[in-house]
Amino acid sequence: MKLKFLALVTALTSVASLAQADVKVGMITTLSGGGAGLGIDVRDGFMLAIKQSGRDDIEVVIEDDQRKPDIAVQLADRMIQSEKVDVLTGIIWSNLAMAVVPSALAQGKFYLSPNAGPSQLAGKGCHKNYFNVAWQNDNLHEAGGAHANSTGYNNTFVLAPNYPAGKDALTGFKRVYEGGLSGELYTKLGQKDYASEIAQIRASGADSVYFFLPGGMGISFLKQYADSGLELPLVGPAFSFDQGILQAVGDAALGVANTSQWSKDTANPTNEAFVASFQAEYGRLPSLYASQGFDTANLLISAAGSADVADGDAFQAALKAADFASTRGDFAFAGNNHPIQDIYVREVIKEGDIYTNKIVSTALEDHSNAYVSDCSM
Repeated sequence: MKLKFLALVTALTSVASLAQADVKVGMITTLSGGGAGLGIDVRDGFMLAIKQSGRDDIEVVIEDDQRKPDIAVQLADRMIQSEKVDVLTGIIWSNLAMAVVPSALAQGKFYLSPNAGPSQLAGKGCHKNYFNVAWQNDNLHEAGGAHANSTGYNNTFVLAPNYPAGKDALTGFKRVYEGGLSGELYTKLGQKDYASEIAQIRASGADSVYFFLPGGMGISFLKQYADSGLELPLVGPAFSFDQGILQAVGDAALGVANTSQWSKDTANPTNEAFVASFQAEYGRLPSLYASQGFDTANLLISAAGSADVADGDAFQAALKAADFASTRGDFAFAGNNHPIQDIYVREVIKEGDIYTNKIVSTALEDHSNAYVSDCSM
């Protein structure tokens, strides 16, 4: 079902010099089936920023990709050819991004990624009209490797789903991690039963486990891992420890270290206001996906306030300037249009009846990505 949202009207007479051209945005994201919570959070964060901006010149058309590449391609084609969108956004999964983004860019559209950051689009496949507002896929896993080093782990078992983001995940971890590997596994995307993998971990002689299993995969793994009686310390990226997952996993997640570029306790006024307003609007704490949607919309709003989307070069320059207040604090784009930002280590805690995270350290400061030199922009 198609949902259309129009921003509310605001008076900007004091900024008469700013361009106020209409911008039409096509959001393709996962709103049903496995991983729907991720897309819902991105959508809700994005639309909260649009609402708060008070602008009436940004239209957002939202569609559900059902986590299926062929559906995502069909939706993108229709949005570009029939809806005449100027900007696309919303995709959660890297395999869907790779199916949609290159073609959209080739047709002269802008793509702002609130999540997926495949290495192919950061290196040789970079493009002046592609901006990732979240991270390059390897980043949080590189921070996981740094944390494993500082903690003294030297024989880690690693596993991730067999799709582009999973491969980037383990590549990123191994790029920074200095110890040995007791095992390395790629699981089926969407897998629910991890008995075999847990048995292999048990027999491996590992001193720790690093895993990347977003959405429902992470819920299944964490519950089964806790039930198995294994007590090896777990480390993972925030994708397996976001607000939605934590409530489903419960006590099995307590104390687990995870890496993230954002946390609800990131100390800056923008983030404090975002957390409070998101909770007031939707009745739940925001996840990192919601923060990424919020930041993506505010980047778009900042560009639309200073350039006409019809002037591609000017709009691209306005996006590159990243002149907006991020929930993360300091934010800038590297040469390949991916973020430069701090990445933290968080710990899962319980506040009253709510499972959440708190920042315990900074794993990487002002971190960029490994693919900038491969980008010829």
